[in-house]
Amino acid sequence: MRDFTAALEAGLPDLISNVEELVGTESPTADTTAVSACAKVVADLGTRLTGSAPEWLNASGRPHLRWRFGTGDRVLLLGHYDTVWPLGSLADHPCRVRGGRLTGPGCFDMKAGLVQLFHALSLQEDLDGVSVLVTGDEETGAPSSRGLIEAEARRTRAVLVLEASEGGALKTARKGVSSYDLRIAGRAAHAGLEPHRGVNATTELAHQVLALAALADPSTGTTVTPTVASAGTTQNTVPATARLQVDVRITTVEEQARVDAGVRRLKPVLPGASFELLGGPDRAPLQAEASAALFRRARRLHAELGFGPLRGVAVGGGSDGNFTAGVGTPTLDGLGAVGGGAHADDEHVLVAELPRRAALVAALVADLLAEPAGVPA
Repeated sequence: MRDFTAALEAGLPDLISNVEELVGTESPTADTTAVSACAKVVADLGTRLTGSAPEWLNASGRPHLRWRFGTGDRVLLLGHYDTVWPLGSLADHPCRVRGGRLTGPGCFDMKAGLVQLFHALSLQEDLDGVSVLVTGDEETGAPSSRGLIEAEARRTRAVLVLEASEGGALKTARKGVSSYDLRIAGRAAHAGLEPHRGVNATTELAHQVLALAALADPSTGTTVTPTVASAGTTQNTVPATARLQVDVRITTVEEQARVDAGVRRLKPVLPGASFELLGGPDRAPLQAEASAALFRRARRLHAELGFGPLRGVAVGGGSDGNFTAGVGTPTLDGLGAVGGGAHADDEHVLVAELPRRAALVAALVADLLAEPAGVPA
């Protein structure tokens, strides 16, 4: 196996500089001007390091970037450049390196991972068979890029997701996600003079909260969590409307179907109340069998690189890897930056791990490309 580590260790100043440039270009998902500016930085970085410019795929006014090298059908590397951080966050969370940590909004989730991705590809002898997709709306559930992600995954034999890694563990399983929005209608009335003439939407909301929470199953890891709730207009008025949002996390497609059926069986409890149910299953689970073969390969290469044991972990959060696993393509997640604090004030990347994790990605890509066509990943 080629010594990718030595080249990447020697190039650590460039890795850091590239991460600083990318983090310094703020890109909150909702700001299309900002994400477009960041996409330009990503495109320039990828072009410099691979020698090829990307396709710009605009969807709903938002750019996504795709590279296909040769057939582009052997391995897909997947990432996103949007973040949860609002414009101006750099003022309070500057991008800097101190005590072996690189900090800044979006450094861990997942701009450092994108830099590692392109540096890993820059060391390949031949990129024929590689495709790269970098999207700009992952943090809001990939509403405009999901179709692109699934289509690209269907035409490739393996997917490597450059999402971040806490403690260095790869994400070998992710829970699936369903989201629901319950719009409740009651009838307004004066709360003091004639409350009996009203239909209290807040009371109906309370009934539905309890019914939804009862669909959870801790024994299977299924969580059904009522999250955002609102109702009423004034203190002395029986509420005529209410709204409830619900987050569901599941480990199997069977559990996702069970909960969805249970949600759709809900009926109003109060006479005269009604509701509209929006939403449903969003991301299928990334189940362990989807990542097992790739994880075995990564663990072997990690040891051969001299990095020691490699851990895998199942997590509750979803990623675009759920989409690729959902269409049946073997998927391994968590190959990006090692650090912590995603979406939080202490978001950081461990600088010493930047070349090591990039070397693992480089080795994985080379190993996958070296297999004859038709050999399973």
